Order: sequence, then structure tokens, then C-alpha cells
Amino acid sequence: MIRDVHIADRPRERLIRQGAGSLSNQELIAILLRTGTKSESVLVLANRILSSFDKIQDLKNVTIEELMAVKGVGQAKAVQLLAAAEIGKRLYQKHSEGRYTIRSPEDAAAYLMTDMSSLNQEHLVALFLNVKNEVLHKQTIFIGSLNASIVHPRDIFREAVKRSAASIIISHNHPSGNPSPSPEDIAVTKRLIEAGEIMGIETIDHIIIGDHQFVSLKEKGYM
Repeated sequence: MIRDVHIADRPRERLIRQGAGSLSNQELIAILLRTGTKSESVLVLANRILSSFDKIQDLKNVTIEELMAVKGVGQAKAVQLLAAAEIGKRLYQKHSEGRYTIRSPEDAAAYLMTDMSSLNQEHLVALFLNVKNEVLHKQTIFIGSLNASIVHPRDIFREAVKRSAASIIISHNHPSGNPSPSPEDIAVTKRLIEAGEIMGIETIDHIIIGDHQFVSLKEKGYM
């Protein structure tokens, strides 16, 4: 049992002392599982899970049913393993994609649409770009109805300076689904353009997201 292993050689203690890279696949899975069963240690259970698949990479596409088919793996342990596998996939995807380049309003809308079209409240989001128009960072700046007296340029441009951004794109959603700009939307845009000119950071566009449709204030001639 794991209690029979010297404390210094237990997976969690070794990770803390030597780093995650020093652990075997079996030990990493044992940490995720946390406990074994009444009849076997967590290390033995982790080893049986690995033996059920050709290679550890197979875990990235495993189903909860396949994991629960392994003796000793209940729903809770299966969920823990699936969550870890999903984190790994997302980290790899982010790394492989590299930085997203925005060359048109359509590119910006595509980058934002999935997250913003289903929001029930207005969110003002800023994209911070480098000189190649690659996205350095995305950040929600404000939640609530846009109002030129409430949305402060300093909140956006402080972050732009911090990120060494060459330009920004702002976006917000209309929960009604209609992306047509309001007078307040236009006023906020003009205020940000003016502030950006002073800071030397260009406001490239303001994208309004509706129900899987968008409006570019630049294309509409408001910028």
C-alpha cells in the first residue's frame, strides 16, 4: 500500500521536492487518482489504468465509459482523469495554434463570436495586438451597459501599455441579438480613439457582436 512507501518516495512528496518532470506516468496518474481501493494501492491502480491502453497518449481521447470499465475506477476518478486529459489537450492546442492574427473585421469577429454571442449581459472586451496584428492578450474590461461616462479609456490603455500593445480592438455584445450600434456605442468608440491617439496606440476597430452576426464600426464609417 502507499503507506508502506517511505514518505520521501511518495509521488506527491517527490513532485514537491524534485518537480513534476521527475515523476513517471504511473506516479502522475496516482496523484490525480489520490486514493486506491481497499485491496490495492493507488500506484497499482494507476499502473492497471496505463496497462488498459496502448500508450498514455490514448488517454486524450478516452471516454468516461472506457475509464470506468477499469476495475477500481469509479465515476469520480474517471472524471478527474478526463479533466486532466482535457487540460492537456487545451494547452497543446493553444501552443500549436500560436498567436491569432487579425487582418479584417471578420477575423476579429470569428475570434470573439463563440464566447460573446451567448452572453446574457453586455461585456466590453479588448484585444491587444502587436505590430503584426497578432493577439497578445484578450481581457474583459467592463460588464454592463456601455456608457461613455462609465467606460474609462485608462482601464483599457493601462493594460495596453502593460502588454506593449501597438494597437487595440474593442468589442462588446448586444444580448438582444441585434448588433446595430447605439449612440452610446459610437460615443464610447470616439472617446477611445481620441485617447489612443494621445497614447500612440491605435484603436483599429469596434466590433459589436449580436446573435451570430456582427457589425464593424470601422466598416460603417464611424472610425
